[in-house]
Amino acid sequence: MRFKPGFLCLALLAGLALPGLADEGMWPYNNIPVRYLNQRYGWAPDQAWLDHVRLASVRFNSGGSGSFVSETGLVLTNHHVGAGCIQKISTPEHDYIKGGYFARSAAEEVKCPDLELNVLEGIEDVTSQVNADVKPAMADAQVLAVQKAAQAKLEKDCNEKTGLRCNTITLYSGGEYDLYKYKKYTDVRLVVAPEFGIAFFGGDPDNFTYPRWDIDFAIFRIYENDKPVRPRHYLKWNSAGPKENELVLVSGNPGSTARLDTLAQLEFDRDFRYPLQIEYLTRRAKLLHDFSDKGPENARMANRQLFGIENSLKGNRGREQALQDPKVMAKKAAEEGELKAKVASDPKLASHAGAWDAIAAAREAYARRYKRDTVRTRALASAPEMTNARTIVRYVAEKEKPNEKRLEEFRESSLKSLEFSLFSPAPIYPALEKVTIADSFKELVEKLGADDPFVQKVLEGKSPEERANELVEGTKLKDVAFRRELVAGGVKAVEESTDPMIVLARRTEPELREIRDWREVNVESVDKKSGALIARALFAVKGKERYPDATFTLRLAFGPAKGFVESGKPVGFQMTWDGMYTHSEEHGGKSPYDLPGSFLKARAVVHPKTPVNFVTTADTTGGNSGSPAVNQKGELVGLLFDGNIQSLGNDIVYTEDVARSVCVHTAAMMAALRHVYDAGAVADELEKPGMAQTGSGGSAAGNK
Repeated sequence: MRFKPGFLCLALLAGLALPGLADEGMWPYNNIPVRYLNQRYGWAPDQAWLDHVRLASVRFNSGGSGSFVSETGLVLTNHHVGAGCIQKISTPEHDYIKGGYFARSAAEEVKCPDLELNVLEGIEDVTSQVNADVKPAMADAQVLAVQKAAQAKLEKDCNEKTGLRCNTITLYSGGEYDLYKYKKYTDVRLVVAPEFGIAFFGGDPDNFTYPRWDIDFAIFRIYENDKPVRPRHYLKWNSAGPKENELVLVSGNPGSTARLDTLAQLEFDRDFRYPLQIEYLTRRAKLLHDFSDKGPENARMANRQLFGIENSLKGNRGREQALQDPKVMAKKAAEEGELKAKVASDPKLASHAGAWDAIAAAREAYARRYKRDTVRTRALASAPEMTNARTIVRYVAEKEKPNEKRLEEFRESSLKSLEFSLFSPAPIYPALEKVTIADSFKELVEKLGADDPFVQKVLEGKSPEERANELVEGTKLKDVAFRRELVAGGVKAVEESTDPMIVLARRTEPELREIRDWREVNVESVDKKSGALIARALFAVKGKERYPDATFTLRLAFGPAKGFVESGKPVGFQMTWDGMYTHSEEHGGKSPYDLPGSFLKARAVVHPKTPVNFVTTADTTGGNSGSPAVNQKGELVGLLFDGNIQSLGNDIVYTEDVARSVCVHTAAMMAALRHVYDAGAVADELEKPGMAQTGSGGSAAGNK
């Protein structure tokens, strides 16, 4: 992978003043701002350091990040990132979410049924290849089709040549395309998971807040050919952690941000997307709470889904609040107005001038059908068996098409990952499915009306509850062998199937494909073509001084471990072990502030000033959960698990005055392993000395 010198060099070449010194940015590994880091911190990573941290970083395809932390394949992430696996290996008799899990030997390391981890092996700029067949006179939809065909070919060729998972990533709203090449692991086994009560201590009330005292971690081990992987690179454990104001670097996979979105796109999100999403999440959270209140087994079944819903709800409310802030929108409007004015005054950029209006017109059209489209799509994806049915119906149809004409998720480069998920033996909870499907059908009736043709097609004259029961009780999709049989039988088997979930998916596929196709032709194609024009205008006017928006691909962020002032009161950069007990006692030890018994017993054993959580100004967002926080030597000093409430608006406009990323301190995880859980063997494995650091920027342990 080629190393780019970073945006400061480009800014200087363009004759621009340097941007303000702020640690903004989620930087791709082939575009790290080394000159900025040198100027601000008197240090910057060299290529050896970057390669080491990149190859030690891991993406959890379930929606988070992690890192190799031992020479025998141990991977560290957050409990909430690994919770899907933890729940799926649990049973009514053994709730490992609630009680934790600790493998005392290799034989007790339990395989996750559907967890895929990726390590980024390389990045290649393929912008010219993606746009090679694009012609100036093409309509937006034609451009998109040509680009998608090129992406499909690039991914297939890369996969066949390297054996890696290859994905083309759209950057700068279509201004650039990179090919990301991943080593894929699917034999992932659980080693350590603490109790939910300490991993999510303080529950939803404390979520997205600081101070915090969460020890939100889990440890897995990756296997290949039934043997632990010996990674080329892993992060050396440093229990000393960061000092106040010490530089911390975070390597992870931020999900999505909207900092380069146009004003029209942000207004659409504010007025349509977030209100509808928040309404749905509020409704679903209540439904899951009511379901959970009926008994401990119900609570176990719903735990993971409820956590995700409440986490998303709080996050979406924070982002909506940012978009409702007149100052935020005025700032975005001023930035856009400035760029548009410079484009209008430059004859060379004349063809770019209409890009903003094109995106605004597309959003105006989308707004007219957004609610109906969203409710219909959501209703038919409200349970695992529904999702499996839709996947099977599309799988057999897409396999009949040339690779370049398929939907992205069914391209040859993605099929193995899709099949791994589709054919996983993950447990399905019929009782929970009945409740969630019935409620989605109720919402369908409420939003569209009982006389709507689509509603009638879905319900077939029955009540939402009756139809949900009929679908769940009648389907065989819980059986992995049945799913495999349908796929192997192809279009004929699916067309002839009488399974009620398959029949429903088959009958409603025309409407759902129309929704997707309309959006691609009328929204996505416009966003890509016009977004690329805006990106090129931005580069022409200011130089490439900006990182792209987040895309759930590996990025490097950085900033000091630093406290903040909130409402005139200073908040320290780290919280200590004794504060955890005080916080619990201040709430009467009642849920969600009731500490697990293991921590109550260990109170006198662990030093009270052992650091638990700390904050940094490093620029992160959802998807960064589980990201390793490292020091200049490339050593692990923390584990990112959250941001404070002020950080949520950073998805739109970055600030570092109060916004912070929140990390678990390495000392807290080590104390838990050694003194709370008696997991000394795992602790020894983590603290085993690594190879000496080398390189001016600090390249790290592990074989080259």
